[in-house]
Amino acid sequence: MADLDDLREGAEFGLNETFVPQGFHVKGAAHLPWGMKDRLSRIFNPQTGRTVMLAFDHGFIMGPTSGVERIDLNIIPLTVYADCLMCTRGILQTSVPPSLNKPVCLRSDAGTTILTELNDNVLIDVEDAIRLNASAMAVMLAIGDPVFEAKTIANLYKAVDRGSRYNIPIMGVTAVGKQMTRDARYFGLASRVCAENGASIVKTYYCEGFEKVAAACPVPVVIAGGKKLPEKEALELCYNAINDGAAGVDMGRNVFQSVSPAVMIQAIHAVVHDGLTPKQGYELFMDLS
Repeated sequence: MADLDDLREGAEFGLNETFVPQGFHVKGAAHLPWGMKDRLSRIFNPQTGRTVMLAFDHGFIMGPTSGVERIDLNIIPLTVYADCLMCTRGILQTSVPPSLNKPVCLRSDAGTTILTELNDNVLIDVEDAIRLNASAMAVMLAIGDPVFEAKTIANLYKAVDRGSRYNIPIMGVTAVGKQMTRDARYFGLASRVCAENGASIVKTYYCEGFEKVAAACPVPVVIAGGKKLPEKEALELCYNAINDGAAGVDMGRNVFQSVSPAVMIQAIHAVVHDGLTPKQGYELFMDLS
């Protein structure tokens, strides 16, 4: 029970000040519940509204590919520089120290590997995401794939239903297959489908005309790094995407396959959050290297 001695009556009510409703720094999230906003605030920096996500979920379809052979040695030293970690529950439980206190975007669908047809996936139980304290759940969509489009959209829809019960946002991840044209028309369609079906975040690829993709998507778009690029080109990719409306990046191979991974993620962070140009970002990379 509170100590009742020296109980002081309230006096500073700001009666001459008009109450100003607080805005929210994440696109499309103003009307979401408090718990959903809290999780999104862990992912997107409240000062910039942007995020640098470190993706190392590649092993769930590729196995121990270059850069993720030893998560403890190759990835964990990089996590301190990331705003959010994107990984699978197996890696999270076995290899990521809970003391990091980093938000996790949990890869939440699985089913096939590079040895077979991709995207024939099922969802993990949302209760496992809760037990792992996930800040978001990531689900792949194969828009334009005649075999798996409907199934992956259904997966997203179910994930949104389940995540909404517990205020866990869903990130829709747009797949790119051999038959899919990688242009603004395709990525604009795929991103909008994610948002229309309830995704709170969309992960897609940068392309010519990306400003239209970002403008037409009512939730934050973060770009995938894709294949390994030379460091300067990867920084240019980040800069152009942010300038064209992206709310952040979700980089994997362009970080952990860099010649200096810890330095590269710091340079990316500076471009995304501090507004460094690609030239300045590359100079920072070279200086720190």
